[in-house]
Amino acid sequence: MPVTVLLVDDEPLVRAGLRAVLEAQPDIEVVGEAADGAAVIPLVRRLRPDVVAMDVRMPLLDGIEATRAVLRTVDDPPKILVVTTFENDEYVYEALRAGADGFLLKRARPAEIVHAVRLVAEGESLLFPASVRRLAAEYGGAADACRAAGDLPARARLTDREAEVLRLMAGGLSNAEIAARLVVGTQTVKSHVSAVLAKLGARDRTQAVIEAYESGFVTPG
Repeated sequence: MPVTVLLVDDEPLVRAGLRAVLEAQPDIEVVGEAADGAAVIPLVRRLRPDVVAMDVRMPLLDGIEATRAVLRTVDDPPKILVVTTFENDEYVYEALRAGADGFLLKRARPAEIVHAVRLVAEGESLLFPASVRRLAAEYGGAADACRAAGDLPARARLTDREAEVLRLMAGGLSNAEIAARLVVGTQTVKSHVSAVLAKLGARDRTQAVIEAYESGFVTPG
């Protein structure tokens, strides 16, 4: 089955460019378009896309609020890939905190666009881990000041191995890379990742990593 994508951007040329790039792939299908975040929820409910590629800045409802609305109101929501002009943007970090699964630069090469959509659809790796670390370093300080730095494993009741896996996830390692680092099987890593997400109440790896940074368990840098 192809990965189905909904494009949301107020610039028709951006949508046309993304459509052309994605539909050139045999395993990706663009199932719809929207010009503003306000139109996302009905389209998601009707089209059931696997991935929403959503502009972070739009005139009526921006990508941050649209992401929150989708995750709050849609059962079994799609993966959300924020599309942005600037990677070092507070809007991008707020979108990730709101529940977006990753981000894509508008200037990205076609192969990078395709890779980002496939990666987000699979949900295994963190897109652009270095950029996420920079965003966390710059904007993550506004998180809940009552959290004690480094207390995340205790709060979430993570085992030592689960905490180690979370650190490696925050470094951007895939399951296969984590398995090689820890000298265990990939299925074992998948089990640890699932346990980490469940204990943190995180929707996916990106949300778990954001939590790790904002709690002080992992230091951006």
